[in-house]
Amino acid sequence: MATARIASSRDYEQVAAILQRDPVEALPVAAWLGSGGPTQLGTRRIWLCGDALCYSGANLLPIHADEQAARAFARLAIEEGRRCSSIVARLPSAHALWAELEPTWGPARAIRQRQIVMVSDSPAPVPADPDVRVAVAADFDRFYAASIEMYIEEIGISPVAHDGGHAYRWRASELISSRQAYIRTDGPDVVFKAELGAVSADCAQLQGVWVHPDLRGQGIGTAGTAQVLALARRRGVSLISLAVNDFNHAALHSYARCGFRQVAEQMVVLF
Repeated sequence: MATARIASSRDYEQVAAILQRDPVEALPVAAWLGSGGPTQLGTRRIWLCGDALCYSGANLLPIHADEQAARAFARLAIEEGRRCSSIVARLPSAHALWAELEPTWGPARAIRQRQIVMVSDSPAPVPADPDVRVAVAADFDRFYAASIEMYIEEIGISPVAHDGGHAYRWRASELISSRQAYIRTDGPDVVFKAELGAVSADCAQLQGVWVHPDLRGQGIGTAGTAQVLALARRRGVSLISLAVNDFNHAALHSYARCGFRQVAEQMVVLF
């Protein structure tokens, strides 16, 4: 039976090597590790099992895990106690992970059984919207309001319900200050928004793509996404990834038009 253990600073090279095997899957963890280097491994948030690892924080994120490693991470997760609000894991190992966790951590609030993981590494083959730009501090209030609408629509709950919006406001402010937020406006209204949720040396993750409900079906999302790709590449990002629910056919079509291609599938468990 495979066993998992908590990584220490002495494991930094092994952890870095695992993350390099799949920069797309490893992106959130690589971005987190890159912010503090080996000292991050003193926080008990990285677990190791053979040549797989798992990040345990606001999300539970196994990386390069087969079914045996997934079960080992699940056993350690039960021992440590749940501190995450979601699980994001590649299929098919996600099923083994959740099968172990569900009796203790369940029931989940929602499960996205199949999300399509896509990547883009070349310019979008469709016209970009030149009115989409990097958001600035003056855009904060409307970017924040649109982000809340997007979150409720996607996740089904308000991101500001538990703390009055403190954490979500901080995150929105961080995205703007790091120039990872993108927006198109029409007067006081947000027409389109998107963000790079995580950025590592190898990859960036596109997320939070949203078009005003009254303006959907006009190609705004496709043109806006194409512009975000162009702007991201101007800052040196060559590989951009995203994940989209398999039932969101409009988004899948839009991303395919922008040149994204499928590379994997994952499951998301929300608490």
